[in-house]
Amino acid sequence: MESAQQTPAPGSLSWRLSSHPITLLTFLFFRISSLLTYLFGLRLFTSNFVLIFIITILLLATDFYYLKNIAGRRLVGLRWWNEVDSSSGDSRWVFESADPTVRDINATDKRFFWIALYAQPVLWILLAVVALVSFEFIWLTLVVIALVLTLTNALAYSRCDKFSHATGFASNAMYGSGLARNLAGGMISNIFSR
Repeated sequence: MESAQQTPAPGSLSWRLSSHPITLLTFLFFRISSLLTYLFGLRLFTSNFVLIFIITILLLATDFYYLKNIAGRRLVGLRWWNEVDSSSGDSRWVFESADPTVRDINATDKRFFWIALYAQPVLWILLAVVALVSFEFIWLTLVVIALVLTLTNALAYSRCDKFSHATGFASNAMYGSGLARNLAGGMISNIFSR
C-alpha cells in the first residue's frame, strides 16, 4: 500500500501553509488563551475570582498589543494607531497598509487572521449573554473589558482594510489605467494648441 501524504490546498485553514507560522501560532494562542482562561479557570483550577480576572486581563492586553503591532502587520500587511493632537486634544486614527505590488499576502494567513479577528468578539458577546442570564454581574465586568478590546481591534482593522482597498483602487484608477497620464497629456495639448 502506498501512503500518500496529503498536502492542504492553498488558502485552507492549515497553519503549515502560513508564510509566518510562528506569528500565526502566537496570534492564535493569545486569541484562544484569554477565552479558555475565562471559561475553565474558575471551574477547573481555582475559585479565586481576582486571580482569573488578572490573568484574563493580562492575556487580553497582550493579545491586543500583539495583534495591533505585530500580527496584523505580518499576516495581512495592515497596521493602525491613534494619534492625539497635543494642541487641540483631537484624536484621529491612522491606518497603514503594505503596498500590494511589493508584498503578497498569504491566503492562509489572511483567512486565519480575519476569522479569528471576528470570531473572538462574537464569542465574548455570547459569554456576556450567559453572564447576564445567570446573574453573574461580577463576571460581566471582565466580559465588557474583553469586548472593548476585541471590538476596538476588529473595528480598526475593518476600517484599515477598507482604507487600503480604497487607496489601492484610487492608485490603480489613476496610475494603472493611465488616466492621469491621459488627462495631463490632454491638458498640455490643449494649452499648446491655442
